Amino acid sequence: MSTTEKSVTAAPATLDVDRSDAAYRAWLKEAVRKVHADANRSADTHLLRFPLPEKWGIDLYLKDESTHPTGSLKHRLARSLFLYGLCNGWIRPGKPVIEASSGSTAVSEAYFAKLIGVPFIAVMPRTTSPEKCRLIEFHGGECHFVDDSRTMYEESAALAARTGGHYMDQFTYAERATDWRGNNNIAESIYQQLKLERYPEPAWIVATAGTGGTSATIARYVHYMQHDTRICVADPENSCFFDGWTHNDPDATADCGSRIEGIGRPRMEPSFVPGAIDRMMKVPDAASVAAVRALETAIGRKAGGSTGTGLWSAFKIVAEMVRQERTGSVVTLICDPGDRYLDKYYSDAWLAAQGLDIAPYSAAIERFLATGVWPE
Repeated sequence: MSTTEKSVTAAPATLDVDRSDAAYRAWLKEAVRKVHADANRSADTHLLRFPLPEKWGIDLYLKDESTHPTGSLKHRLARSLFLYGLCNGWIRPGKPVIEASSGSTAVSEAYFAKLIGVPFIAVMPRTTSPEKCRLIEFHGGECHFVDDSRTMYEESAALAARTGGHYMDQFTYAERATDWRGNNNIAESIYQQLKLERYPEPAWIVATAGTGGTSATIARYVHYMQHDTRICVADPENSCFFDGWTHNDPDATADCGSRIEGIGRPRMEPSFVPGAIDRMMKVPDAASVAAVRALETAIGRKAGGSTGTGLWSAFKIVAEMVRQERTGSVVTLICDPGDRYLDKYYSDAWLAAQGLDIAPYSAAIERFLATGVWPE
């Protein structure tokens, strides 16, 4: 047989599946534009000074995240999560976005869902404040309640499966959805606003943890930019983060939900990054409430309980600096406004029902602000 007569083995066919969807891509492009436009319209949040005696040589600042369009720190997170979900192809036209949330994240995510025109369902504890529920519904969201906060994750995933929607899962994706290297994240914003202050590099930044995403973003940015700032995370009662961090136990749990809405979790969340954090404090709930009431007295602003948790820890750090005769600055956060909690942290009846006595903590704060001395 001649060479020209030899049979030629057919090459395997190239498999080719094209799922391009012009209509979906046009919707996606417009959805991402709307989310970016919201950020462009929003001016940065203020950095407020807490009045301290001048002779201490210490400045205490509060990054006021309550001035976002949805009134909380979670507006940044919701924006990042929506961009992450959209660009990954997880959020689709007409399909609901579902989130496990104790309130503020759900308010912000409801806002962005309405902005791009998709349904939103918040899975939350039945004890969530009525004002937060009202805000979720105001932005077009739906509230889906559970009796045990520990079942929020499973119920959210099951609801997404039943509806064909997307479970946003802030507790897993918060630490990776935000660009921690910069891009006007909260850490970069803090440093930009401190540039003209007498201590432009803070000695400490104090955050609280719900997902852990904020503390991860701040800590990573500090390390990336080679700042000497230390990161402290303040944890409330009925939360496992402190125990999990101190004992290097990723399986740590808590028996019940946190009374301080928005922070504290019954399990070690995937977005909580223990290795990035320098220090943690376990703050009594009564101390958190005493601190937000002291904040109102000092600057005339009501804030949520999570703000008080961070502020109490910031006070303790300032007192240490006074005792050690160190100067510098400390930054913590106003996480959300207090008008969402008038029936809780600003209600003496609620405190009594919870068995919380804030008097000793209020007295400790008053003494600290007058003398710089922190109670042992």
